[in-house]
Order: sequence, then C-alpha cells, then structure tokens
Amino acid sequence: MNKAELITALAEQTGQTKAEATALLDALLETIGATLAQGGKLQLTGFGSFEAHRRAARSGRNPQTGEAIEIAEAVLPKFTPGKLLKDRVAEAHKPKPPPPPPVPEARKSKPKATPPGKAKMK
Repeated sequence: MNKAELITALAEQTGQTKAEATALLDALLETIGATLAQGGKLQLTGFGSFEAHRRAARSGRNPQTGEAIEIAEAVLPKFTPGKLLKDRVAEAHKPKPPPPPPVPEARKSKPKATPPGKAKMK
C-alpha cells in the first residue's frame, strides 16, 4: 500500500474527503518526524513506538577495495511494533491446516461377468 492508497482507505473508513484525510495523514507524519528530530519517543499503545536510535561509530571495510574505514555515529528512526500489531500480523500469516482427506465412497460390488457359453446355475 502506498500513501495514495492509504489516504483513500482513511477517507473511506472515516467518511472524510480525500483532502481531509491527506491533511490528517500529513499532520501525523509531520508530528512523528518532529518528535523524533527532537530526540523524543512516540508510543501508540497496541500499535508500536517510534524513537530516535543512536548507532555508535564503528569500523568497517570498503567492499570494493577491502580498505578499513571508520563509519560515523548516526541517529536513525526506529520502530518497535506493539504486541497487538505483532499478534495480528502473526495470526494473518499462520499456515492454514491442510484440508481433511476425502472420504472414499463405499465400494459397490459389481456382479462378476459370466463368460460367454456358460450359464449360471441356480
């Protein structure tokens, strides 16, 4: 789902126009971004939490030359899903049990064919 599809879904579920849903989504994303830029944390109970995560400086290697390089410290956004979201996704992706095997129909016994020239004895 992309942003346009999300806006359409929000508009349908809330009864708002697409313009109103767009404004709401833009405000939400701006608020999340501003909170993280200030180093804060945003928690949505059941859904998850967003926070600014500090990644320490470390050494690495240039994959083309193999030369050792220093990778600078970085502050990146991090999302941690909440229990309700994890459970919902896990439930939706559970393997479905295989269908039960078909029940065979009762075999109907066919009368044996009498070879030509031989009559049945009674």
